[in-house]
Amino acid sequence: MANKNIALFWPGDYRDKPNEWALPGVEGVTRQLENALKKLGYSPYRVEGFISKPHQSIEKLGPIDDPVIGVCTHWLYGPHTTDGVVGKDTPLLLASNFSGQWPGLVGLLNTGACLESVNRKFSRVWTDAGDWTTDEDFMSRLDEWCSTGSISYPEVDLSYQANVSPEAAVIAKSVEEGIRSRRVLALMFGDTSMGMINGYFGPRLLNPIGFTEHKVDQAWLIDRGRDVTDRRIEDAYRFVVENGVEFHYRETGAEDFDENATKEQLRDYLTALDLIDEFKADCLGWQYQLGLIKLRPPSDFAEGLLNSVCRPESNGDTIATATEADQGNLVPMEMMKRLLKAKGLHQAVMFHDVRWGAEHDGRFIWLLLNSGSSGAYAFNHDSETLRGVHSYRQPSGYFPTPGGTFAGESLPGEITWARAYIKEDELWMDIGVGEVVKLPPDVRDEWWNGTTREWPFMAADLGIGQETLMAHYLSNHVAVAYGDIFQEMVALSAALGFKIRLLGVR
Repeated sequence: MANKNIALFWPGDYRDKPNEWALPGVEGVTRQLENALKKLGYSPYRVEGFISKPHQSIEKLGPIDDPVIGVCTHWLYGPHTTDGVVGKDTPLLLASNFSGQWPGLVGLLNTGACLESVNRKFSRVWTDAGDWTTDEDFMSRLDEWCSTGSISYPEVDLSYQANVSPEAAVIAKSVEEGIRSRRVLALMFGDTSMGMINGYFGPRLLNPIGFTEHKVDQAWLIDRGRDVTDRRIEDAYRFVVENGVEFHYRETGAEDFDENATKEQLRDYLTALDLIDEFKADCLGWQYQLGLIKLRPPSDFAEGLLNSVCRPESNGDTIATATEADQGNLVPMEMMKRLLKAKGLHQAVMFHDVRWGAEHDGRFIWLLLNSGSSGAYAFNHDSETLRGVHSYRQPSGYFPTPGGTFAGESLPGEITWARAYIKEDELWMDIGVGEVVKLPPDVRDEWWNGTTREWPFMAADLGIGQETLMAHYLSNHVAVAYGDIFQEMVALSAALGFKIRLLGVR
């Protein structure tokens, strides 16, 4: 690029506290990025302050005609970049740390998917080096962007077709016919959370693939929740206790987390069941954050139950539930659930964040860690119990109203994983295979404690390394199922009209 001036900006969280906590790290990373750019002969300057609302993105980034770099070093919202750069073609780079404690990589992946969904070109770069200027790969890629306005990455782990056996094709066809005969109805409690525009597809994209949505305002949870009887709540609480959930009440830093908090979470769970029954919905997208954050306890415990067969007032099925109302996970979760059942496998599909990863025992292991939407099956491989589920108070800095998570250590086993997303105004499906691994206790605890200990933990070989996922993946979320339904998922996705991309599978 002929222009030597480069603007650096800080996309942030909507909430002041997370930005305040992250500030020292963001300052340090920004100085390193400035040093790296100066070493390459460029003149960086800062856009003042965190961008914590969409209008700030429009007002601060919109007028800039210089190349821009978003510094991604903690939780952040997609619109705090997207809304200020959409419609422009100035070179745009998302630069991230690679840290589990300060998950800038999560923000980079989500923001990148948001940009892709609105056809805004961008590049991405990351490093886990203490001194960014010492990472030769990072410096080379940064130089490539500074020189050309973009960064290209190898695509050796990407492919776009796979062989499907006759047996897999028959299973996929039976599931497709079921969807075509009665389209899937997704009940949506609000829109996507935290501005995750990449996770909202809407009827124009959902209807051709055999899905549709019905939105219910989250305020209905409060209104309808008043009609849930104390008897139902007490029965539900007795059920989860008797079936093995271990509650970590009144622990240090969680003194306000008690039985009443869980019972209020069960009130919301039962309200969700009633709404699902009223609208005869097949699956559920649950926004929760941020709209009810000061009014109701966290939705995670309810979401974990819905993604479990063993749950109060169960009909013998899971109800595939995507936190943050993310249709990019909800759609493959429902598809995978139906394929698992058709193949005689357990139907639970787990919802996870791609939080961090590292080399272990000769391969790259991804730490998948969501706030609590994983079903109990991941922790016990027994559809008849909730043993292995732990409920910790959600961290109060993010969740002021007390309520618990639905957490545990995921057991080893082979997995199929998937993610739907928007690219060039069409729906795509990423599909891969892998394995959940059991880490040595000291490694597991180091990784878990270095991220968010209260959340469900899955250590997974996704069949791809750090570079492939960071360079090409279009979300911070992933849907994970135990068992091999890879060929069936390929066939079903193609039949429903998705474009297909396979990661790490030949």
